[in-house]
Amino acid sequence: MTEFYEGPGWEGSSGPIQPFMAHLNDDDTTDLAWPCVAPFDTLDNGEHPILALGRKANRPRNVTAVVMTYNSDTDTAVFNVADKFISVQYVANVNSYSGTTPNGWQNTIYPLDPVYVDDSLAIAALDAGCTLSFAQDGGIGENPLAGYVVWCQDEYDDQAVGGPNTSQGINQPAEEGVIGLVTLCIMQVNDFGPGGES
Repeated sequence: MTEFYEGPGWEGSSGPIQPFMAHLNDDDTTDLAWPCVAPFDTLDNGEHPILALGRKANRPRNVTAVVMTYNSDTDTAVFNVADKFISVQYVANVNSYSGTTPNGWQNTIYPLDPVYVDDSLAIAALDAGCTLSFAQDGGIGENPLAGYVVWCQDEYDDQAVGGPNTSQGINQPAEEGVIGLVTLCIMQVNDFGPGGES
């Protein structure tokens, strides 16, 4: 599990959609969409991670959005910046750091747990393919809120005829106290709430 979701399987909902095109860099040194450069894999065509937009100096008050399309020739991407869009993402089960070293783990995941764009996840155990964690502070600054864990279509309890078909519940980490990736549906938000606080 070291690649971003590709193909049709990344969409957890068909909308809302609010496309927004952005250059990933405005010069050779400023990343305007992150994390998508070393130590992470450079963003490739067909990948759909959630990234933070805008200067890192603005953190945590960055827009967060899922990549819809990416053009490697022009280094531009079209993002969906709409609130409440749901996408399938890899999330690291890290929830705290000591400095920049992960030292706390989200052993049990519940619906509506918040997840954050975490550019501290430069650790070999995760390789590539993950921009999100449960850590509000990544050791190098407060992380932008990406959204909340929600049920994927196959995680609802069985309902009446025509309803959801399986009842496995929210995906959970494979092991307690060990860093790893979990596949989750994330409902993205771009709202800091009352008073503009995250």
